[in-house]
Amino acid sequence: MSLSYIWIFILLLTAGTPVVFALLVGPGVSLMIDGNEVFFSALLNRLFSGMNSFPLMAVPFFILAGELMNQGGITQSIVRFCQSLIGHYRGGLAQVNILSSVLFAGLSGSAVADTSALGKMLIPAMEQNGYSRRFAAAVTAASSVIGPIIPPSGIMILYAFIMNVSVAGMFLAGILPGLMICVGLMIVTNRIAKKRNYPIANKKASWAERGSAFKVSFLPLLTPIILLGGIIAGVFTPTEAAAVAVGYAFIVTLFITNTLRISQLPTILVNAAVQSGTILLLVGSAVTFAWIITVSGLADSLAANIIGITSNVLLLLLIINLFLFAIGMFLDAGPAILILGPVLAPIFISLGIDPLHFAVIMCVNLTVGLATPPMGLVLFVAASVSGEKTENIAVEMLPFLAVEALVIFIITYFPAVTMTLPRLFGFA
Repeated sequence: MSLSYIWIFILLLTAGTPVVFALLVGPGVSLMIDGNEVFFSALLNRLFSGMNSFPLMAVPFFILAGELMNQGGITQSIVRFCQSLIGHYRGGLAQVNILSSVLFAGLSGSAVADTSALGKMLIPAMEQNGYSRRFAAAVTAASSVIGPIIPPSGIMILYAFIMNVSVAGMFLAGILPGLMICVGLMIVTNRIAKKRNYPIANKKASWAERGSAFKVSFLPLLTPIILLGGIIAGVFTPTEAAAVAVGYAFIVTLFITNTLRISQLPTILVNAAVQSGTILLLVGSAVTFAWIITVSGLADSLAANIIGITSNVLLLLLIINLFLFAIGMFLDAGPAILILGPVLAPIFISLGIDPLHFAVIMCVNLTVGLATPPMGLVLFVAASVSGEKTENIAVEMLPFLAVEALVIFIITYFPAVTMTLPRLFGFA
């Protein structure tokens, strides 16, 4: 089979064709050119089998749980809690933005949802308090990439599905890298806030006020603890945990906090269904494309070429990180993982890299790509929410991207950062 499908795929992406159609049309046209129309039925079977998977049911459930929490006003309670903790520091509202992203990550697992939900609330508030709009948008976009790293994580579920890696192990492996990015962003923000004399958001909250804010946000913040604890203890599978998240979010927002109305449910269900349908169709298309890559022999050829560059594993890891960072600038994290995971992971596993370690390297690297120009999805969402030009936000984000690149370097060359927790719980 010829490799024309690769060039057709790249041409379609360059022309602005949605990724899901480029993934299907490229192989389809290539089969026609080669006179192999008989394989069309195989393509359709792969497309269906790529979506027809029990583990993948976790994705729409987590999306629905995030929608329930967001529409149920949980975002505001998390922001108020964070403000009571660190709002009294200089640049406190920016620090609240970052810490809120960490806590919100445990509810949605989505960088786009984080940017949209927190951005609509905090970007105008930061601007009114003396921050430049571009800085507020940059902080929001940079911190939102923590969402898919700290569990639950949609892209980690996709990687685990495509590469048969433990979801619970990946969730545990993502905790420390996510917290490291949080701390790094807060340090950089503190330096910038002092240099630009950004304001203090509010006076230091009393312990009673902090306790009151914590009481309101306590039940939502239990979500990741319940989910991760249940998965690790073997009480339920990741897919069942996602269903538990939906039930828990529904009960909390509708009956306990009374922040969700029955009339909102149709909109929430439609939004979750549209997002889930888009992701699942993308998964099926990517599985089909990955199969074509294997059948055409491209995967074996690429593996031989990569190994032929050098026998030094550390240098190969540097090269692959640069490659993934570049890919992340142009391709969304989900499609990139689904397409490149089956090609790259076996190469590095054969070189002695732990499958879980490489999984986290790839996921974190491509997640950071969500906030990098020219095609970073989070960057566009931040621009849309703030009304600021993407190029201005991108320039303002450079110090934050440097922190995230440093974290990628650390987790690449110091495996203990990602592997300690999974090993402690017997997942590595």
